[in-house]
Amino acid sequence: MDKNTVLVAGAIVFREVSNKPLWLVVKQGEDEGWEFPKTIVRKGESSVRTVLRLMGEKASISARVLEEAGRAGGVTTINSKTLPQRHIFYLMVAKASSGKPIGFSDSSWIEYQKAVKKLASKREMTML
Repeated sequence: MDKNTVLVAGAIVFREVSNKPLWLVVKQGEDEGWEFPKTIVRKGESSVRTVLRLMGEKASISARVLEEAGRAGGVTTINSKTLPQRHIFYLMVAKASSGKPIGFSDSSWIEYQKAVKKLASKREMTML
């Protein structure tokens, strides 16, 4: 992968409630749309390790990675410089939660149909 490529790891997380999966969607900021939790992969860190860290630090959730859910490409602008960007999404199951996620302006556990309608990005809708 090109050293200038920005690698982003995303978490498609569900938990079972009354034998129904509920999906985690978040807002990164007040003016942002609903999306899956995601963050930039740190240098020397794997994308799997990144999503596990993200879930623990920002979402207060202990989770297990089940499999890679999909990949997507694009571009991003950092310091007025356009760089290629790669997203890797992982399907994860929440094992335990220690409270309300603290790293997002808002979060919600919702059913599949509601999650598809709520997600702002078509790319993320197809990942679900």
